[in-house]
Amino acid sequence: MDMRGYQQYKQQSVNSMTPGELLLLLYDELVKRGTMASIALDKGDFPTFEAAVDRCIDIVNYLDETLDRKYPISRDLSRLYEYFTYQLGRIRIGRNKKELAELRPMLAELRDTFHMAEKNSSAQGKSGRI
Repeated sequence: MDMRGYQQYKQQSVNSMTPGELLLLLYDELVKRGTMASIALDKGDFPTFEAAVDRCIDIVNYLDETLDRKYPISRDLSRLYEYFTYQLGRIRIGRNKKELAELRPMLAELRDTFHMAEKNSSAQGKSGRI
């Protein structure tokens, strides 16, 4: 099977996304990787668990690095991302299922919050048009 067409489609799809859609894509991936980590930990698949947690840390660090620091909420989000990174590090080192179970809903809730913000932003943009 020729994967070049699929790769081109994927690249074009990402390139045509709005910043809000890209942000949601990152949060979806963060939640997905958290779920993968939990499943892998249940199975005792530690390499997959560690890779999933490492990817979560990478995503959270990227989200923190891309914050626009001129807005006051960025400081609060940065502290939240710092907390997530700290907890993910503890989860990875201790293979701590309880801590992971507590963190995953927080990640999903933040994703859902940004999803609602994106939806509201899109609705306002459409209603403001003539």
